[in-house]
Amino acid sequence: MGKTHDEKQIEAFYADTIVQEDLEDLRKLIGMKSIFAQAVGLEEVALYLKNLFEEAGAQVIFDKSYAAPFVMASFSASRPNAKTLIFYNHYDTVPADSDQVWLKGQPFELTIDAGFMYGRGVDDDKGHIVARLSALKKYQAKHGGQLPVNVIFIMEGAEESASVDLDKYLAKYKEHLIGADLLIWEQGHRNSLNQLEIAGGNKGIVTFDVSVQSAELDIHSSYGGVIDSASWYLLAALQSLRSPDGRILVNGMYDQVREPSERELALVEEFALASPDNLKQIYGLSLPSLVQERKAFLKRLYFEPSITIEGLSTGYLGRGVKTIIPAQATAKMEVRLVPGLEPHYVLDKIRQHLTAKGFDKVEVTYTLGIQSYRSDMAAPAIVKVIELAEKMTPAGVAVLPTSPGTGPMYTVFQALQVPIAGFGMGNANSRDHAGDENVSIADYYSHVELVEELIASYA
Repeated sequence: MGKTHDEKQIEAFYADTIVQEDLEDLRKLIGMKSIFAQAVGLEEVALYLKNLFEEAGAQVIFDKSYAAPFVMASFSASRPNAKTLIFYNHYDTVPADSDQVWLKGQPFELTIDAGFMYGRGVDDDKGHIVARLSALKKYQAKHGGQLPVNVIFIMEGAEESASVDLDKYLAKYKEHLIGADLLIWEQGHRNSLNQLEIAGGNKGIVTFDVSVQSAELDIHSSYGGVIDSASWYLLAALQSLRSPDGRILVNGMYDQVREPSERELALVEEFALASPDNLKQIYGLSLPSLVQERKAFLKRLYFEPSITIEGLSTGYLGRGVKTIIPAQATAKMEVRLVPGLEPHYVLDKIRQHLTAKGFDKVEVTYTLGIQSYRSDMAAPAIVKVIELAEKMTPAGVAVLPTSPGTGPMYTVFQALQVPIAGFGMGNANSRDHAGDENVSIADYYSHVELVEELIASYA
């Protein structure tokens, strides 16, 4: 029996001297914490990337004007008037604290086991930085150090916190980036059918805190029948924001939503594999899905806003019993946005809703926000990516006009006006933001090959 495609890719991965050398750089990157939310390691990792790209021959700009340094590494083509290809990536990760279980090694160590690589950032997003650099170096090694296209890597350090200050960096370096032929987004996944997903957009987000102060101090719970508490008040306020089926009840929330085109709906219906059963299997859900019918489920997931309680805090949660009426209650909230919805517009509508419903004691505090974006998947540069991927992916591709996740695509497009497509090395269970974040070695090497072929397509 012959070897499978994945077995061949794993063999090629270990036989590739450039990829193996760069794997040690990835190992070091995984081992270096860079978490914007905790103000940990950002400058150290950005400096490491600066040195890494300079060693590869790039002209590198390292700018630490704002909280997270910006790294821009440029490789020039060997011919005049060459087109420009941009890779957008981020070097920050989410935390990996004690609330997450890691069975495959430690989160900030690169662990290789049974054909997979594990570690915080191996998929989201440090692994993509190293793999794409390997692809460029492999092309140069075969062509005397030359490139047929200008290649620019832009790497930020606040993507997991709504890309704080990215707009300022892009405005500062716009003249270096404007007019590019294509921008490849940070990452992407293969679905459960092993098809390579190529996505052209993502949802936006606005996050905010809500809080209630109902009294100057906690009150003895014997008064629970006659005194309202911050807890009950806030719970009622939050309940007013969403219907039992998950639809947002805030007046005006859907008025500005840009409806998907027939083609966008058709692409999602053809290629999207997400379903209530699929999510139940992945996450072990014990509660029923809010939407069951497939078309309605996909439209909600990809093209409609959603509101979520990220966390609640109120009262006494320590050992034993403390009989009080809590004087304070807080919650962390988010709304996932679609094109047409601007973060501050959404938050203003929520404030108006709470006041109109009699919950004027709820204080709403904006924390971060970013708008949504959808690409034109018929743009010639994106069509070329799709065609290359179809040739190189045995299981085929799944073309999606957007993803349900969030990122700064809108910010990048508004600044650069460049077609954007995302594809990567993740799999249907890469567990981004969770314990045992992973990529398969076969998918990692396939990504290197596809990026190398994309560079070659400009020759």
